[in-house]
Amino acid sequence: MNARRVGIVGAGQLGRMLALAGYPLGIESRFVGDGPTSPAGRVAPIRAAALDDRAALTALASEVDVLTFEIENVSIPVLSEVAKRVAVFPPPAIVAIAQDRLAEKQLFESLSIPTAPYVVVDSRADLERVGNALGWPLVLKARRLGYDGRGQRVAKSIEALLAGWDELGRVPAIVEGWVDFERELSLIAVRGAGGTQAYYPLTENVHRNGILVSSIAPYVDAGPQRTAERWLGELMARFDYRGVLTVEFFLTSAGLVANEIAPRVHNSGHWTIEGAETSQFENHLRAVLGWPLGAVGVRGHAAMLNLLGHVPDSATILSIPGAHLHDYGKEPRPGRKVGHCTLLDPARDRLLARLELLRTAIERAN
Repeated sequence: MNARRVGIVGAGQLGRMLALAGYPLGIESRFVGDGPTSPAGRVAPIRAAALDDRAALTALASEVDVLTFEIENVSIPVLSEVAKRVAVFPPPAIVAIAQDRLAEKQLFESLSIPTAPYVVVDSRADLERVGNALGWPLVLKARRLGYDGRGQRVAKSIEALLAGWDELGRVPAIVEGWVDFERELSLIAVRGAGGTQAYYPLTENVHRNGILVSSIAPYVDAGPQRTAERWLGELMARFDYRGVLTVEFFLTSAGLVANEIAPRVHNSGHWTIEGAETSQFENHLRAVLGWPLGAVGVRGHAAMLNLLGHVPDSATILSIPGAHLHDYGKEPRPGRKVGHCTLLDPARDRLLARLELLRTAIERAN
């Protein structure tokens, strides 16, 4: 356990929380990203540079024992080149797949993991055929650079679909058939050196306009947990994975349908900071450094509420018993994730009641 220096590509709130999780363990985090005023730059040394800056990443690699990232929109050629100088986890191969929605679909299919029906779109002619193939409504998604609802359009007619493609810049895309889901769930797993692995409980998520609003864990039904664990185990084994891996699912009447993967720590796992024996952030660091993984048991029931746009007065949140505030230090902006808060309670019903109290207090403060 002599390796203690971790280089992190990207300097947002996920990087910040990785650095904070590492400090009690004596782990030193260093970043390449937006600069000293970024969330991670406020808590750890940072080299201000673009995420595809070869010189900056090479310099970072020379200073650390292992390299990881907090965002998948990184340059695969540069990351692969840096991997010749220092260990990079998770492996660039799965990052490349996470960057392309078509490759992601094909990965799920290769492992017989159910996913939404889809059609590849490279031309207007492709769009004109999809309505008959998939029915309405449809979801148009740019193949690359889509997250938090970006690069997506819901269409209920061919006219709306064509207009949506124009709005996206007529980029390569996929069109998905609509999934009639009951719940949105995510599973966070972690795999360490030698193939050791652990699974957090399924988390139930609520999104608005493609942005995660809240999460509650553990999910009440253990059945989908077993299925999701098997699938994530197969994904991690295929890539000899190291680190945290998240898969988002739709729960339908027929079972789980995979939506997308995230080869990194994930917003829906923020509750683990206070709510699990070992947070996803600490376990990611343990995994990439080759340290033993920590236990992932839940301390009762946990909830997370994202703070969007701006952070209310701290007293508003801290007046709710058991509430924990995480302020990322970001400038306010409509729809921007600027912080989150978590709640814990031994009883699920009481947790849900307190979550509504917290939500109401924040809405009144806004």
